[in-house]
Amino acid sequence: MELDAAVSGRRMCRNFIDHPVSDEILERALALATHAPSAGNTQGWAFVVLEGAQTQDFWPHVADRSWLEHPSHPGLLRAPVVVLPMASRAAYLERYSEADKGPGQAGVGTVHGWQVPYWLVDTAFATMLLLLALAQEGLGALFFALRKPAGPLLAHLGVPDGWEPLGGVALGWPSPDDKPATSARRRRRSMSEVVHRGGW
Repeated sequence: MELDAAVSGRRMCRNFIDHPVSDEILERALALATHAPSAGNTQGWAFVVLEGAQTQDFWPHVADRSWLEHPSHPGLLRAPVVVLPMASRAAYLERYSEADKGPGQAGVGTVHGWQVPYWLVDTAFATMLLLLALAQEGLGALFFALRKPAGPLLAHLGVPDGWEPLGGVALGWPSPDDKPATSARRRRRSMSEVVHRGGW
């Protein structure tokens, strides 16, 4: 699949079949995700990958029963893989304290010196590349918010201090019964509404 097809054809999948994803496919998609741009080439992201029975242990840590059983995502819990994109603020503070970044960039070695938290931006870039790579492989994926505080889950998974999850990506082979969410019916904004050349 070409990039334009992956971009235009990609949508969130909420219904999966109970079929594993091969290591080869998963490794290809994750490898593409690591090529995302990052400030100072810091690459302050990581991916926690859960497969098989690990996913069933995961779900109760992130959502209550009413959400897990909601009819809007009937086959979500059949997703054979869940990826947690993680961001490290400390990696950016350390990188921007180095000699080639310090001069002329006062304050970026501290949390308050960043107008935009690039550790989150860059991890979001990597997550978007992961979603596109999965689409290119013919897989479905859903990016979702963690609906419970992440601390107990991160401790359960042995995640070191200083890493924060952006959310989760459930992925696998889409069910033939998967249907777009109601929000997919919303009109896509036109280029003239989005693009403002030379000013707003």
